[in-house]
Amino acid sequence: MTRTVPADAAIRPVATTDAPADAPSAGRASAFLHPATLLAVLLCACLAMLAWAGVNRPAAVPDFHGRVAGLAFSPFQRGQSPEDGSFPTTEEIRRDLATAAGITDRIRTYTVQGRMADIPRLAAGMNLHVTLGAWLSRDAAANRQELDRLIETARGAHNVERAMVGNETVLRGDLTVGELVNYLNQARQSLDIPVSTAEPWHVWLKHPELAQAVDFITIHLLPYWEGLPVDDAQRFLLEKLAAVHAAFPGKRIVIGEVGWPSDGVAQGAAHASRVNQALFLRRFFADAQAHGLDYFVMEAFDQPWKTSFEGRAAGYWGMLDLDRQAKWAMVGPVEETPSWPLWAAPSAGLAAVIAWLLLSRRPDIRLPGKLLLAGLAQGFAATLACVLLAMAGKYLSAWAGVVWGLLAAGQALLLVLLLADSFELAETIWGRVWRRRPAILPAPMDAPLPKVSIHVPICNEPPHMVRRTLDALAELDYPDFEVLVVDNNTTDPGLWEPVAEHCSRLGPRFRFFTLGRWPGFKAGALNFALRETAADADVVAVLDSDYAVSPDWLRCMVPQFANPAVGFVQSPQDYRDSGETFFKRLMFWEYAGFFHLGMVTRNERNAIIQHGTMTLIRKQALVALDGWAEWCICEDAELGLRLFRQGWQAVYSSRSFGRGVMPDDFAAYRKQRFRWAYGAMQICRRHWAALLNPFNRDLTLGQRWHFVTGWLPWVGDALGLVFLLLGLGWSVGLILAPQRFEFPIVLFMLPSVGLFVFKLVQILMLYRNRVPCGLADRAGAAVAGLALSHAIGKAVWKGLVVRSAPFLRTPKMKDAPALVQGLVMAREEAVLLLLTLAALVGVAVAHRFATWEAVLWSLVLLTQALPYAASVFVSIAASRPARRLVPALRPAASPQPALPQGAEWSHSAAGD
Repeated sequence: MTRTVPADAAIRPVATTDAPADAPSAGRASAFLHPATLLAVLLCACLAMLAWAGVNRPAAVPDFHGRVAGLAFSPFQRGQSPEDGSFPTTEEIRRDLATAAGITDRIRTYTVQGRMADIPRLAAGMNLHVTLGAWLSRDAAANRQELDRLIETARGAHNVERAMVGNETVLRGDLTVGELVNYLNQARQSLDIPVSTAEPWHVWLKHPELAQAVDFITIHLLPYWEGLPVDDAQRFLLEKLAAVHAAFPGKRIVIGEVGWPSDGVAQGAAHASRVNQALFLRRFFADAQAHGLDYFVMEAFDQPWKTSFEGRAAGYWGMLDLDRQAKWAMVGPVEETPSWPLWAAPSAGLAAVIAWLLLSRRPDIRLPGKLLLAGLAQGFAATLACVLLAMAGKYLSAWAGVVWGLLAAGQALLLVLLLADSFELAETIWGRVWRRRPAILPAPMDAPLPKVSIHVPICNEPPHMVRRTLDALAELDYPDFEVLVVDNNTTDPGLWEPVAEHCSRLGPRFRFFTLGRWPGFKAGALNFALRETAADADVVAVLDSDYAVSPDWLRCMVPQFANPAVGFVQSPQDYRDSGETFFKRLMFWEYAGFFHLGMVTRNERNAIIQHGTMTLIRKQALVALDGWAEWCICEDAELGLRLFRQGWQAVYSSRSFGRGVMPDDFAAYRKQRFRWAYGAMQICRRHWAALLNPFNRDLTLGQRWHFVTGWLPWVGDALGLVFLLLGLGWSVGLILAPQRFEFPIVLFMLPSVGLFVFKLVQILMLYRNRVPCGLADRAGAAVAGLALSHAIGKAVWKGLVVRSAPFLRTPKMKDAPALVQGLVMAREEAVLLLLTLAALVGVAVAHRFATWEAVLWSLVLLTQALPYAASVFVSIAASRPARRLVPALRPAASPQPALPQGAEWSHSAAGD
């Protein structure tokens, strides 16, 4: 429930230019109908529909007039498979035979198991001639039974014109040529119809003795499996047919299987698609008609049960799909995805609505930004629609459906992240009006100002560092304040006693407490300080033990509490040691990005993240919330969220008023980010209803947006860790068993590569626009942030599963480690980097970049390797000996963030 903020604040108002939290309703209505917004949204939606139409443009394919000479006939229905003994019923076979009779006069079967032996009898009344097949394997008893039933069935059916004993048994290695010849001889002796066996063309050329044991030669010509482009398929087919003719003159040759799949992973230059299938078969039908070829098309109906041992393409060779619908007609152009309008229209419409809703919140964004956001929204929605369309076109088992569903959900999350980042990019670079900003001016010397209680928690900190912090506080230009230094869980008196002595020298304003072993970590110390706070203090300030503040900090920031709705005030974390090492320079600019980009944008919607240093809180609000949460290791961000839930407003100034020190090594840097990510997940678990429940009104829409989308990238890092492990496992399969493992579909690989590229471009553009550093520092900030991905991913998973974790204090002011220690710090990342690079090399060697899938998978592995390479690089950089550098130039200490050219400040506009 939202708390009503009292009107009688204890702090007298001073001049301020804070914008109101909500705009007039008329202004909001005009924003929804902003002409430029509507133009950008509609234009991008129209372009998206044109792109859909262009990609799915009907292809011109040669017409064929006539009947198909023969069809390979397997009548297995959805969920049926000879591998588990589930065979079609008599009625299902009858219906499929009737369908086949409309296309051809001849069919070929592969087995007489189950009710498949009834096919000749059922086909007799449909004028269908049958080439009856017997399936042979390594099981001699099953082979004997199969052959006996073939002979019995063929003898009793007048429409069985040929017998096929075995199918690719020599190719599979199930039987030797001699063993197969024995079965053939038995069949020829028992039947008075021609007998053969079916093998690919090269098996016949390799084993000419096999041709002596058959009445006719049955060859399989499948140029897709040869990796040939569809335009070379007819040449290949006729060449191989001629080669077999030349090897066995006078022997009749039947093409037992010829075809092209409508879906599946590319084989070299051979691409499986509906258009290519129609193109290949229509061309072949014309050539076969001209040359009088005897053939069976592979095959009548799609048979997805074959995918388990032959790969995805094996399920899509049918001229008709699993639902017995023709994939294309014999005449006229062919569409790859005939149902595309049913997917394109909702996709374009949904993207348009999302873009319109986002842009209506910021009608001040200039047209290029509107077009960028609307265009990217269309691209993201189209990508997700294509993934779902691909799923709809696949024959998925229950298990495969779960896997694909999880992958699609992961893709959806990636696209949400991209959309959120796109909105941030558009409003940051092309926004013209900043709706909320504080007037950061020092209060006049005679202005009445409230008492401030400054709390400095310490734990095992170097005394000289704390003394510097206390000395800076002693120089504050502020009339009434106290400083409470609270030491907890420090076991060495040599660390806290010098601090206690220094507090005594600084005078009665400074009070020191040592608590020994104390629960609650930093939050516990702060709650103790709150209980010891002077009764007449109205504001509580929290400062980390390493921060040296500017003398005007309180005089400039405390006046913000003159607005009785303000619950806390925040200024950036800043650092004074960026010139010590290259590593610290990387960290400095990585930190600066959040405080001069993310926090400024979040402040527009009263949704900043509270930090445990350089923050001031209205004591009344803090006491009403029972202080700091000792269950959470990010007690500062958690308190900020609770204050927002109670209806308090926050004020953020990008002007720096204090500078601390950064972690000295990569382990400390990583540990710090781990704590932040883990704490964020703790907060999400505790406050999920306020963040996600649409019926909970504690937070505004804008606050929900920033908290959820702000932490989603960390969830993305967690998913990235899972995808990396899955990718490594799948790569092993691609290397060691390429026949059973296929590359994921392109639609699952492109977004992950695209997200990485987009994030990199976004960071560089945002930094260029708002953070005053050069290209090298922008790139360094990106590398430093990337180096933390593994730690963040681990923290998210632990935060979602484990209820509590030890407070991880960030060690500072330590000597830099040696090079070997630097590598040891990143040992997990180094191992995963080596494994990923080994997988990349292995896939490259095994598949030779022969297909787009192989290239894209290699790019996926490369993008997965880069964060781990960044970790190792940053860890090594941290291990280098300290060498004084030119300190990083900080953003100018201005009362407002830098604006893009042409931007302006607004003193009254809407908050979310």
